[in-house]
Amino acid sequence: MLILSGDIGGTNTRLALINADQGRIELLRETIFSSNEFSGLLEIARLFIADHQISVDRACFGIAGPIHGRTCETTNLPWRVDADELQTALDISQVDLLNDLEAIAWGLPAMTGDQLYTLHSGTGDGIGNRLVIAAGTGLGQAGLFWDGADHHPFASEGGHADFAPGNEIEFQLLRYLQQRYDHVSWERIVSGQGLSNIYNFLLQHNDQQTPDWLAQQFQTGDKSAAISRAAMDSQDAICQEALAMFIRLYAAEAGNHALKMMAKGGVYLAGGIPPKILEWLKRPQFMQTFLAKGRMSELMASMPVRVILDDRCGLYGPALYQAHLASKG
Repeated sequence: MLILSGDIGGTNTRLALINADQGRIELLRETIFSSNEFSGLLEIARLFIADHQISVDRACFGIAGPIHGRTCETTNLPWRVDADELQTALDISQVDLLNDLEAIAWGLPAMTGDQLYTLHSGTGDGIGNRLVIAAGTGLGQAGLFWDGADHHPFASEGGHADFAPGNEIEFQLLRYLQQRYDHVSWERIVSGQGLSNIYNFLLQHNDQQTPDWLAQQFQTGDKSAAISRAAMDSQDAICQEALAMFIRLYAAEAGNHALKMMAKGGVYLAGGIPPKILEWLKRPQFMQTFLAKGRMSELMASMPVRVILDDRCGLYGPALYQAHLASKG
């Protein structure tokens, strides 16, 4: 079955032509677009279809934002996406929208072998609910309910829940961010923007200035990427402190999400950031913080924790979702 699949994020929009059949994925065409260069998804989809001269019967798009019926107001883009409008304008018989994390959840069955890295194998049997928590442009969360035979993905906007500090310096971080935002969510901290926020706070907290060489990188590229590179290359102490705090808070919120989902079937770290900082995620700090839930620590230890290394998971998910719908008639 040929499906037009899309992964629409605040930074990039990735479209692909995928052949999906009984859980198998074959990627036939793919293009990555800079989201901010376009007025909306319809413009990008038209360009992709014209460039590749393709015809499809079904399409599905994973979008960073809450889905309301068949529409979505994107969280980090000024777009309104309407499935009915796309269906008519593109002359496609079936178009559906998924939250981007729900799309990743649908894509998990396609992740095998070296597409995953296991941080913790878990002490349980690996059977039960699962979750995805993705740090990238924003912080996305989703769950997969286990009914005893199959997993059923569902969306969440848990990344926008209130940030909860756990020690004195995190309370100071909260107070710093409260001066800048009306609402301090976990996304303000565990995301690309969040790493920048943590770095800025630590500069002030330590009464330091950004060195000239790093300031130049901030001006010419992605600030959060420059911070993480400087940290992993041991080039700057504040960057190292910022990345360490980021990882600790990512682990804390992943653990919170895991408790709420009772995710004995597995915790999956997704998004653009985890693969890039994998060597630091392998250090003891992440798992120590994830497990540190007091009386629930034994439960936490039962949960497998894995990093999704294949950034196409969110692209495969919409195709697998459409194939699932087609199989149901």
